[in-house]
Amino acid sequence: MTEIARRIKTAKRGAVRQRNYRRARDRAMTRLSTAYPETYKELLEQEKIVDEQLGKKWLDIDGSTGQFMDLNSSASPTGGGEGNQASSGPDKGNDGGEA
Repeated sequence: MTEIARRIKTAKRGAVRQRNYRRARDRAMTRLSTAYPETYKELLEQEKIVDEQLGKKWLDIDGSTGQFMDLNSSASPTGGGEGNQASSGPDKGNDGGEA
């Protein structure tokens, strides 16, 4: 096995291990936030305050950033609502690429 192949294999193994850890951690956080919603919100709010003091941006607990983005305006990053027109109507939609 060449040195490059060995390094790639080791990197893949580490990436899989990290992904599995994150998945398990996310599941545990979901269970804890469901079991203790008030405590979870209080702790999350404390972390938010600390991070904002350090200059880090946070989403609100409800998931909003406090900034409203109008997706139908011509100033939006998507260039307006033109992209949504193809999926509007009763017979139109995302059919996995079918014509």
